[in-house]
Amino acid sequence: TIRHPRENLGKVDIATCKECHQEEMDKVKDGQHAKKGLTPEVCSGCHGHLHASQKAKDPNNSMTAVNQIRQCGQCHQKMMKGYLASEHARALFASGLVSAPACTECHGGGHEIRKHDDPDAATAAAHSPETCGKCHAGVLKQWTDSAHGKLWQQGGKTADGKEGPVCMTCHQAHAIKAPTSAEMRQHFPSDCGHCHDKLYESFHDSFHGKASELGYTAVAMCADCHTPHHNLKPSDPRSSVNPANLGKTCGKCHEGQVNASFLTFDPHARPSDPTRNPYLYWVWLGMTGLLLGVFGFFGLHDLLWLQRAIVGTLRGEFKAARREEGPYVRRFSGAQMTVHVTIILSFLLLAATGLPLKFAAAPWAPSLMKVLGGPVAAGVLHRLAAIVTFGYFLYHLGTVVYQMFVRKQRGFLWGPRSMVPQPSDVRDLLAMFGYFLYRRERPQFDRWTYWEKFDYLAVFWGVAIIGLTGLVLWFPGGFTKVLPGWALNAAYIAHSDEALLATGFIFLFHFFHTHLRPESFPMDLVVFTGRMPLERFKEERPLEYQRLVENNQLDALIVPAPTHGDRVRAYVFGFAAVAIGLALAVGIFVALLGGLLH
Repeated sequence: TIRHPRENLGKVDIATCKECHQEEMDKVKDGQHAKKGLTPEVCSGCHGHLHASQKAKDPNNSMTAVNQIRQCGQCHQKMMKGYLASEHARALFASGLVSAPACTECHGGGHEIRKHDDPDAATAAAHSPETCGKCHAGVLKQWTDSAHGKLWQQGGKTADGKEGPVCMTCHQAHAIKAPTSAEMRQHFPSDCGHCHDKLYESFHDSFHGKASELGYTAVAMCADCHTPHHNLKPSDPRSSVNPANLGKTCGKCHEGQVNASFLTFDPHARPSDPTRNPYLYWVWLGMTGLLLGVFGFFGLHDLLWLQRAIVGTLRGEFKAARREEGPYVRRFSGAQMTVHVTIILSFLLLAATGLPLKFAAAPWAPSLMKVLGGPVAAGVLHRLAAIVTFGYFLYHLGTVVYQMFVRKQRGFLWGPRSMVPQPSDVRDLLAMFGYFLYRRERPQFDRWTYWEKFDYLAVFWGVAIIGLTGLVLWFPGGFTKVLPGWALNAAYIAHSDEALLATGFIFLFHFFHTHLRPESFPMDLVVFTGRMPLERFKEERPLEYQRLVENNQLDALIVPAPTHGDRVRAYVFGFAAVAIGLALAVGIFVALLGGLLH
């Protein structure tokens, strides 16, 4: 018999509901829905009009798994938006799995719903593992045996007062996503970092961490090494990161590369900590000192040069440098120009594909990586450019050896044509500082200046160091057969910092020495056309000019001026290379400044 006609609904006393639903009333009276008073409207808000109420098992019941989404969503729109994008909703609606959890399965059966921060709520930290475990029994069993699970059983807080993680800590409450999805995997490191800040910091600085930040979701992250639910301390024999089990854990990604030395690699290395690994500390200290020393010295050198060159330009001291008429002198052969163009192309590609990984946290890094096709494609391009680099490096060495030992040419190790630093270079350097400070005339230079020798040796040194360490990182299994595991950490530091030194030096100092100083601005075409005006040659290289004249060798080097087409091609290629380099240099500064401010 219906006791509450529709027109009297507002007058029905709550006692009327209690006559049949006393148990439900007892549960709901202390819940969140009845906080402003228990009235029939509280019941009808979820169950619909009292005349339309259906039995609990009726598919048309307003509180079935499917229908309650609409009912609860009328008030909880924000929560429902997250839920509808979750795996639970996908299972319920897309797969038709009516046993998939809707609101009441997680929030306490419906009538006893409490706010999430209520200690007695089903979704509170103290109860959520058991709530989730109603469906995920196997996961709950694993998790309760883990370090996190044991912490939960002991009260849920660490010794320093931090809340231990439970299901919702990692799985984001309503917006639960598949743990294998890219979106979820990219959240793992930072989620774990809320508690494990030191470990997150070291992971963030590692190759694994930087690659994951750039969207490479296949790279190893926290759960891949420590397992998602059964994470145990390394000292536990059952732990996936226990020394006895590391081979299997690392072998999931590094199949065929794992050996005893490989397993001593430190995935959470902290190079600046001398107590953790003194070898890494000295490598880090040496590379940091080299970076600061080179950038500090040439930063001062080029700033002084810039101001002196501006003054010299205003005084008209460089008129010959801008003359393009008259005879030209051959400076570089076709092979040398080809090698230089190859160096430019391969170096720009190495920088563009390597710098986003070096500065993965920079705002521009993910966008550049996306332009390059993603981390995997960028890695392939980086290795191809490395192969080209090894090619021109070996070609150059072979050429020098051939000329020295087959053609018996002299002057490669000493003399005016040598790239080896000599006492005259020290004198020229000191004289140049005197020139910068208006205390003496500009020194007279021969075939190569001291800064050109440094540019050359920087590339020579850089290719050797970057190339060797790159090979170690490319083939870790092979190299750790003869090297200790920490050599991988050392190679990563040296490769990364030497690459920063090379890119920073080329894009700032080499560009300035060659193209951006006022004497040659906006572009020095010599290296692209292989020739320079005779008048400029006499002014810039007076000692070489004098020697060529005395030895009757100058006439053999006189060549026609470059054609209009030669100039256009040189300007287009040169400006494009300089523009890309300067853009990457700006990116380096932005990343370094952001790191300092952070």
